[in-house]
Amino acid sequence: MATRVTPSQQTGAALAGTLRLGDRVVNRLGFGAMRLCGAQVWGRHDDPDNAARVLKRALDLGINFIDTADSYGPEVNESVIAEVLHPYPQGLVIATKGGLTRPEPSAWVENGHPEHLRRALDGSLKRLRVDCIDLYQLHAPDPKVPYVDSVGALAEQQRAGKIRHLGISNVTVAQLDEARRITDIVSVQNEFNVGNRADQDVLDACTRLGIAFLPWYPLGGAGDIATANVKRIARRRGITPSQVAIAWLLARSPVVLPIPGTQSVGHLEENIAAAGITLASEELEALES
Repeated sequence: MATRVTPSQQTGAALAGTLRLGDRVVNRLGFGAMRLCGAQVWGRHDDPDNAARVLKRALDLGINFIDTADSYGPEVNESVIAEVLHPYPQGLVIATKGGLTRPEPSAWVENGHPEHLRRALDGSLKRLRVDCIDLYQLHAPDPKVPYVDSVGALAEQQRAGKIRHLGISNVTVAQLDEARRITDIVSVQNEFNVGNRADQDVLDACTRLGIAFLPWYPLGGAGDIATANVKRIARRRGITPSQVAIAWLLARSPVVLPIPGTQSVGHLEENIAAAGITLASEELEALES
């Protein structure tokens, strides 16, 4: 018989509550693994043992959603995750992305051609050592390829059993609507943080539709969490500006699933502690100004 977990028994990422991704339920604070690559998200990190410590500690802290992509490395980040965590514990959802290529460290080039996406998906399956990816996200629209062709190619692979659920990234509301006319979309991943709310309309659409919204770059840059209001709240509460930024995201909408990433176990623990922080209404109002 299952044991009912009360709020007082919850710890770590579970304190943020849960979110449904299709038929999967995850804690509403995840981990973005991108920074476990080398500098400029290129090649392997020079301390592979540290990457292993961070990933294992993430699971210890209740994280059961990890975000990666074939372009991280490129073709490195997924392999690192598998090397450390495979065979995966029950309930862990690993989401990956395809549709960006890395001809050099400074370049991120869209490629939404169906044939490329099919090859990218097969590569991710091999590196992650799975037969089906829980959540596969189109990394970005390709202006050279009709969006319907890119999403349609992934929907075909979903019907073939290689993808459990589909998500999209870096999209407008119109592109979300277009994708939803082709297949079920369970997540959207766009840049969003306390200092950059340009995609509030996309978040509003996801909230209305019950679609998970994964804000990438959730802490923003140093300037985003160094504003007077953020620092004032952090000082008054005895927490860090990063924790204020994460707590603000969690309060923004029940569909928000922040995925802060780090190379540091200490920063990871700090980020996850934000799951238990509830900002007061006056604090949320202050962050709007």
